[in-house]
Amino acid sequence: MDKLWAYLTAVQPDPDPWVGFASAAAALLIVGSRRTWAVTRGLVTIAHEGGHALMALLTRRKLEGIRLHSDTSGVTVTRGRPTGPGMVLTALAGYLAPSLLGLAAAWLTAQGRVTLLFWAVLLFLFCMLLLIRNLYGALVLLATGGAVFALSMYLPEQGQQFAAHLGVWFLLFGGVRPIVELQRKRRRRMAPDSDADQLARLTLLPGGCYVFFFLMVAAASVLGGAWLMIVPVLATHFP
Repeated sequence: MDKLWAYLTAVQPDPDPWVGFASAAAALLIVGSRRTWAVTRGLVTIAHEGGHALMALLTRRKLEGIRLHSDTSGVTVTRGRPTGPGMVLTALAGYLAPSLLGLAAAWLTAQGRVTLLFWAVLLFLFCMLLLIRNLYGALVLLATGGAVFALSMYLPEQGQQFAAHLGVWFLLFGGVRPIVELQRKRRRRMAPDSDADQLARLTLLPGGCYVFFFLMVAAASVLGGAWLMIVPVLATHFP
């Protein structure tokens, strides 16, 4: 156990400055392109539904299961009071989860805990796998977990650093785009049962207020991630 803990908590040296900028640019291209976003958006959906599930457990709602669909959508089914703080927090957590998970991952990456980050992701995916209720969702989680395991075991140190930075930036940028897409759908009245509209029915605030709140948290997370991952490296290499 001591050896395992030492392996998980090993601190990698600071990456070269180009790693942060190149990974941020690559993640921005992936999220910004329609073609690559259509393929990778499901990874953000995993974080989104995981946020719903985690908050449901924390608020002691009964978690029925999670489904991930081939159109990159997902649904988390819970049972409990249809109103009240637990339901509000559960609905609130989905769009916040990718950005907040990205910010937490940025902190680990900035600390050089890349191995710990990879294995934390594996633990998160394993817990979701226990809750998944459809075959496609299970296959997506297994494929994602297999890719993360391979990265952690077979990539050299610098490759792991770049992969970790890329994943973090993808979560941070990927947390913004679904919120923008959500508001576009709401304007066209194509998302009457979105998280924001469910929250509007549960509280006194209109759905647009929640979309704005989601967007502010996502933007703040991007800035926080940049502050954690890029500023210290620049200060070290260019004092």
